[in-house]
Amino acid sequence: MKKLPVIVIMIFILPVYAAAQFHLLFNGRDFTGWHMDVPAMDTGKIVKPPFIIRNGMIVLLAGPYGHLITDTVYQNFRLRVEYRFAAVPGNSGVLVHVSAPREINKMYPKSIEVQLKHNNAGDLWCIGENITAPDMENRRGYEDKPKGMYSSIMATLKRWSGMGESKQSRIVKLTGNTEKPAGEWNTLITECAGNNIKVWLNGSLVNYGYNCTATKGQIALQAEGCEVEFRKVELMQITKITE
Repeated sequence: MKKLPVIVIMIFILPVYAAAQFHLLFNGRDFTGWHMDVPAMDTGKIVKPPFIIRNGMIVLLAGPYGHLITDTVYQNFRLRVEYRFAAVPGNSGVLVHVSAPREINKMYPKSIEVQLKHNNAGDLWCIGENITAPDMENRRGYEDKPKGMYSSIMATLKRWSGMGESKQSRIVKLTGNTEKPAGEWNTLITECAGNNIKVWLNGSLVNYGYNCTATKGQIALQAEGCEVEFRKVELMQITKITE
């Protein structure tokens, strides 16, 4: 059989190779391709946005609460973010399959949240959507908290998540704590393909689920009471979940 010249082979290979590369969702300069949803900014009062760009990074400030959301809807992707709590660690999240804004408590959009909260990074939260995970009976739940606003939020989450009052919206991670200390960078990879979601934190598989009630949507970063830095937000199209 006659061999093809190397240059011809490369012409066929390069488009396939290029299609499998990460592309940046954040350009390091401005919020092109993103928009903010911050309820406190609807009041007409002068409110400082909780999202800024500093030294080429997205910085989520402590308040007010809100979400930085992509303009584009994504489906079948691998999302890689690098984040850190520069000072005191606290709470934040990366949301996938985002659709209806302010679905819960006039704040949280309909989505599946990959939790970044300190000591709980890798948990999944069902916000108006649902997903099945292994060992569901033991892994559903949330920490006991005093009554008040937190209890109200949890009750609303349960009611709107499609799971009823007897089940919780949180799916606890599979592993122990794989987070790095404050000031060090964490790498979070979230794969969404079909109705499956799989999450790795710093190289460890921390959560996965299937039969998700959503298969596409926008992506969001959550400002929730703590300063968080994101130096990388990038996405690659995929056809199936990594085994």
